[in-house]
Amino acid sequence: MKLDGLVVREARGEDYDCLVGLEQKVIDAERPYDESLKENGAYYYDIEKLISDQNARLVVGEVSGSIIATGYVQVRRSKPALNHDSHGYLGFMYVTEEYRGLGLNKVILRDLVSWGRQQGVTNFHLDVYAGNESAVRAYEKFGFRGSLLEMKLNVDS
Repeated sequence: MKLDGLVVREARGEDYDCLVGLEQKVIDAERPYDESLKENGAYYYDIEKLISDQNARLVVGEVSGSIIATGYVQVRRSKPALNHDSHGYLGFMYVTEEYRGLGLNKVILRDLVSWGRQQGVTNFHLDVYAGNESAVRAYEKFGFRGSLLEMKLNVDS
């Protein structure tokens, strides 16, 4: 499979239904790493807001009119203890199975980081499950490094 004819563009309102479906694929892919995710009715993103938010860029990768990848960057306020006032938060990073391994995630990340830099952002953050080794490796290849480890305790079980 090749990326011939790939178009990376901002998401539009008419992409909403497809994006909701891809969001469910993200959740399904992450369910093995987080037993607390709901079986039904789980969602991560306010897709309509991401499409219209001037402090965010939601993009899709499209081949032959089909959306095969997604990602967003949103400019957020940083914690007061940090030496930067804002950062770019990256999320909804997804590539359909048949297009994985072709460098599409890197293409999407380049677009999002470039847009963030145009907004004056120099620090970028994202969340990834530690057990999702292929995703961790992909982000490390791009230059990301691990920083903070979230730990959980469920006392009901």
